Amino acid sequence: QVRLVESGGGLVQAGGSLRLSCAASGNFYRLNRMGWSRQAPGKERELVASITSDDNTNYADSVKGRFTISRDNAKNTIYLQMDTLKPEDTAVYYCTAGVQLTWRPNSRDYWGQGTQVTVSS
Repeated sequence: QVRLVESGGGLVQAGGSLRLSCAASGNFYRLNRMGWSRQAPGKERELVASITSDDNTNYADSVKGRFTISRDNAKNTIYLQMDTLKPEDTAVYYCTAGVQLTWRPNSRDYWGQGTQVTVSS
């Protein structure tokens, strides 16, 4: 069983910052690409940022220059530093991971339960 547990969400004023964390636990061989997605009310879920096991990163255009994704492989944890937050960043943020359960290269996607981020204007 693999679990992804997010933390760090909350309420912040526009222009402020938050840092999200996502820790993976359970029995697995390797964590491959990990990332953060978000879903605002009435909107589809969108990928915000992702990071590979060797630290290659990708960002949605809407967050480039404001958000930074990082990972600590020793702690099986990823982070999302969110700066210069805007009201349109308000959403539930979900951690996702491509998990390799054994030495075989097959990878399965896992999701966290989500953490609410609310940015007031």
